[in-house]
This record gives sequence, structure tokens and C-alpha cells, in this order.
Amino acid sequence: MGLLNASQLALRAATCCLRHFATSKSWLSTKASLLGDKNILLMGPPGAGKTTVGRIVAHRLGLPAVDIDDDVLETTWRMPVAAKLAAVGGERFLEEEGQALCNFSSSGCVVSLTGSNPLHAAAMQHVKESGLVVYLDVDGEDIMQRLARMCVNRIVGQEAGASMRDILRYRRQFYEKWLDVRVLCGRGDTEEEIAEKVLKAVDRYQNHAAETYVSTRSDSVESSNQKTYFSDVVVEGLATDGGLYVPKNGFPNIDAREWLRLADMSYPERALVLLEKCIHPLDISALDLRTMIFKAYGSNFSSEAVAPVKHLIHNQYVQELFHGPTASFKDLALQLMPQLFAHCLPPMCNYLILVATSGDTGSAVLSGFSRLSGTDRHRTGVLVFFPEEGVSEIQKLQMTSFREGNARAVSVLSDFDFCQRAIKRMFGESGLTGHLAVEYGTVLSTANSINWARLLPQVVYHSSAYLDLCRDGVIKFGEPIDVCIPTGNFGNAMSAVYAKQMGVPIRKVICASNHNRIVTDFITTGEYDLRGRPLVPSHSPAIDILKSSNLERFIYHVSHGDGRLVKELFTRLDARQHFRVPEPLLGRVQQEALAGWCSEDDCLAAIQSVHTRTGYVMDTHTAVAKVVADRLQDGSCPVVLCSTAHYGKFAPAVFKALRIQNIPEDPVEQLKTLASTASRPETHRDMMTCLEEGGRRGHGVCQAEYDVLVEEVESMIQDSFLKVM
Repeated sequence: MGLLNASQLALRAATCCLRHFATSKSWLSTKASLLGDKNILLMGPPGAGKTTVGRIVAHRLGLPAVDIDDDVLETTWRMPVAAKLAAVGGERFLEEEGQALCNFSSSGCVVSLTGSNPLHAAAMQHVKESGLVVYLDVDGEDIMQRLARMCVNRIVGQEAGASMRDILRYRRQFYEKWLDVRVLCGRGDTEEEIAEKVLKAVDRYQNHAAETYVSTRSDSVESSNQKTYFSDVVVEGLATDGGLYVPKNGFPNIDAREWLRLADMSYPERALVLLEKCIHPLDISALDLRTMIFKAYGSNFSSEAVAPVKHLIHNQYVQELFHGPTASFKDLALQLMPQLFAHCLPPMCNYLILVATSGDTGSAVLSGFSRLSGTDRHRTGVLVFFPEEGVSEIQKLQMTSFREGNARAVSVLSDFDFCQRAIKRMFGESGLTGHLAVEYGTVLSTANSINWARLLPQVVYHSSAYLDLCRDGVIKFGEPIDVCIPTGNFGNAMSAVYAKQMGVPIRKVICASNHNRIVTDFITTGEYDLRGRPLVPSHSPAIDILKSSNLERFIYHVSHGDGRLVKELFTRLDARQHFRVPEPLLGRVQQEALAGWCSEDDCLAAIQSVHTRTGYVMDTHTAVAKVVADRLQDGSCPVVLCSTAHYGKFAPAVFKALRIQNIPEDPVEQLKTLASTASRPETHRDMMTCLEEGGRRGHGVCQAEYDVLVEEVESMIQDSFLKVM
């Protein structure tokens, strides 16, 4: 390290790598300037109301309105569009229409495209260069009714034998390809209401600077002086002051009619619409986001529904969040998050993702990042630390089976809290981060739920659970539900709070703890006390956590963004292992959440009872949620239990609960034995394949010393990146 001190190293690190953030932001601010002489291009199917909406928007903005049908095509052809279609046929019509559009030019106008313009690639590329393409995503039934009122019985491309619905469904792929901004129209929205949404969408696009992020520990003055965008927080992970990033202006609220549109959509379609509303298109374009989402939630999930909701008993439902490749709820975020991360990477630097896991996060991170390809994969390494005695045998085998590329899992002779504390300390030491940047061109980041890109996708499945209940007739939109969540690091619970902020009628978020009940104690008393409190291993190891990172976001939320208070509380927790929130704040905590805990015996008894009554086998974490929901939920509305892992990951405890004797020693045989016992849910194919192909492999084991973990980080960087260089 020569004669450079820590401050100089940090400065050089910033110069080496973080200058690329500044370059990125400068480019974004240029693109986010006022549209100026650019056009607003309204795109959508026939019957979407593009002409009327275009005129309203043009009038409101004081701009000329251009209708491609009336002002371009009929003027060029000197005949009605319908007559042209009848004269030349659909295929020739599309070509001549596209040529006319290629010859069209305008600036500073509101242009209403035809429903078939997006089918001609060259024409759309030409007009897209002139402005912002706004997709009027209108409800299909509304479209059909409008076309019937207009006496339209055939549209371009509709051949004999094809229904109107079929051709509209076929065209949707072209609208999705060309859009810059989606305007999701609620069922029954009028043209005036759609025009208002267009104006808001254009305003949002222009004002990228309004969608910034702040640290949970920053005050209002600090947050107003700097602009941190989505692409920044994804890569940085942890804020420089030790806090966690949150959206400065909170989440967008979605109205009831838009939610009802989502009820009939697939999980990837729901995810796309919701995440488009949370990620500015100048950070990630709509087309890129769509590509990532459909890759994340495709054939790698064993259920086409991705996160299905199933009736359990009485008013209780389980949302099965374990159908991803590593059989835990972490896959719902970590099949997408690595793609978001890779997209947002600035050039030149390598990145090492550091992860502390209590079991499920480790294999999910390794799986997600292993699906990256090309340069993204070569520039990104993953190092997972897990407690040697704090995860199940199957979880350990899953993590240590990953030996491809820049990925490694190392166990530590301590607990999860030590691993997480060590990683946070590394991020906070400028001497270390500067040294890694200067010597190896490598920047540290994280994929734990402290990273915003890890937490955000989880909002989707809480929203999806409610929509499934609406779709299946269990509730009507607007009627409340409760959600009960096995809670450790509070990320899952926090994402439910955010779903509620977006407009999902969640009445209470019920936090379920095992005997390490730090979150339950806090929610019931307002006191967070780590003093002399040991972490006691349990049958539900994923929530064996005492220092709950995302609780910081929750306190920021209920304190209405009081960064100074959050900083004071968590600084005190670091120094004194204890804090207590003021009584008024405790009241707001308890308005949002309930909490309870479950003993080991009650956990196993719940597994046995539910299996006896229904044939369904819960994992130990879901059982914790079931026990707490039984105690705290009043039965006046449905409650969704978050089933966060497949029962096979915790086979020994499930064997004990079901009182099965003669348990095989081999994990694969354990899964096969359980599969013969459980009628539902089915055996997890990917978990079985992973164990059968991976087998038992040795893995590194570290002493519980900070310096030893730092050495592992340097070794990982040298092995991963220096060989490539």
C-alpha cells in the first residue's frame, strides 16, 4: 500500500471508480431536460382513444396535434384509410403506411399514431427518434366496446378466421417493444382521465431529478443537496453514512381501477407494470426492464404462477414463495436483482458482492449472479459468508455446490449477526475500500436486503397475493387482508409495508418470530435491546437474527422520514446495544404492525397438525407464521401466510414434526422420503437436482475474526479478477 494513508486511498478510489457515477448522472440529467421540440407520440391499439386523448393533451400543453390517420395517411393517399386497406390488402397496406410514416417529420407536436404503425420497424424507429413514445395501455374490454360503438369489425392484419381479440393480443408485443413510457389505463377510464395520466407520465419522464434516494440517516438539508438515483443505489448498496437508501418521495400510489387491470395479468406482467412505476425509465428503459423481468420469472420457476396463493384452512392462505431455483422466497428478488445490478454498473471497475446469510440468501445470490453472461459475469464476483452451525445441511450443500466463475461460499465459526456486522464494517472502512479499488480496481457492494434492488422486487409478490385473492373471488378489491411473515432481517415485512403504501389494502403486517424474538419485543414494547442477549439456534434458522437491518427503514417510514432520529437511534444501538423509541412513535409502529413469537415445540406441533388436517407440509418458518397468525389474527378478514421456503430445506425438523422414524442420513434420500409422505406441495425439482449433481463438497471455514474475513475478501478478488486481467 506504499505511503498512501487511508484518506488518500479513499480519494484515489473515488477518482478511479466513482467518477463514472458522475458521468452517468450528467448524461441522465441531459436526457431528463424538458422535451423542448421533441414530439409526444401516443401509441396504442385501435379504440384506445389516441386521437381524442392527443387533442386534449395538445390543448393542455398549447401544442399542435397531429393525427397520423387524418393528417398524414389520408392526405398522402387522397382517400380514406379504410378504402386504402380494402384496395391493397393488409400486407401491402402496412408497407405503404410505414413508408408514409418514414416520410413524415414534425417537432414539438402531440402525434397520435395509428394502431398498426408499431408493426413497421423502420417507420417506428424513424418517429421514435423524434420524441417520447407513450403507450396507452387500455383495458381489452374497453377496447372491444369502443370498436363496437365505432362499427369497426376488421383491423389491419386481421385475416379470415382470426378474431379481433386474437389480433389485438398479437399486436401487444409490438407496443411493448417501442414504448418509452406506459400509461396504464384503469377499466372504464375516460379519454379525459387518460389524457391526465399522459400529462403526469410526461411530467415524470421530464423530472428524473424528482425520483432520487436518500439515506435513512440523512437530514433534510443533506438530502436536498445531493442527487442519488436508482442506478446509484443499486451499485452502492449501503449509503456512505451507514444508513439504508429509500425513495425520497416514497412509493407511487396506484388507484383501484389500475389494480383491477393487474388482477388478470400473469406474475411477470404484474411485476413489469409495478416496477416501471418505481424505476425511472432513464435509469432502466421499459424494454430493458421487460427483458430482465421475463428472464427472471420464466422456466427457472417450477410453478408457472411464480408465487401462487393456495387455501390452507379456514380464512388462512399460503403464498408459496419457494418455486424458484433455490427453493426460498429470496429467489423472487435475486433472480432479478443481479440483472438490475449489471445494467447499472459504471464502466471499468470490477465489483465484489459481499453477502452475509442465515441460510437462504446465500444460494439465491449465487444462483442469480451465475445467470449473468459475458462481460457482466466476468466483472462481478460473489462472496458469501454463512455461519457454519447456523444453517441446515441442505442449505449448506446448496451454497457450496456453486463453484463456477467468480463465486464462493465460506462458512464462519460464529453466527449470522457476526457475518453481517463484519460486512457492514468493511463498507465503512475507507482505508480498506480505497485499497481494494486502487490495488485491484474492485469496488464492494452487497446483495443483502439492505440493497434497495433486493427489497424492491419483493413488493411485487405481496401485491400479487392480494390480486390473486381478488381474481379468485375470495375478496373484492378494497376489502382488507392481513399478511403474516416469518421475520428476521425485516426485509420481507418492510416490502409488505411498501406494498400497502402503493395501495394494496393490507390491514396489518404481522411479524412472526421464533425464540430469538428481538423484532417482536421491539414492536410490543418500543425497546430494542441486544445487551447480554445470545442468539439461540432454532428449527427456523433463516430468522435466527438479532440485529434486524431493515428495521431502520421501518422506523424511518413510521417517523415520517426523520433521518436525525434514525441516526441517533442506530448510533446508540451500535455504541450501547440498546435504544427505545418515543411513545408516540411506538403508537405509529403498532398501527402498522403486530408481532408475536413461537416456541420450538409449537412450531413442530403446527407442522404436524396442518399435515394431519390437510395433507399440506409447511416448512418450519411457515409454521412459525401459522402459530403467530392463529394467536393474533382475529379472523375478520383473510390472512396470507408467507411460505418462505420449501419444507425439504429443513428435512430433519420436518421429520421430527411428522414423527417419522428411520431418517436417512443422505439429504437426497431425506427429500425422497418426505416426498412420499407429503401430498402437497410437491417435491422441489431444482433443489433435488442441485443436491444430486452437486454432492458433498468441501468448503472454506473461517475463524470468527474480522481480519480473517478481510483476508478472504482479498483472496477472492485475486482469484476472480487478477486472473482475468
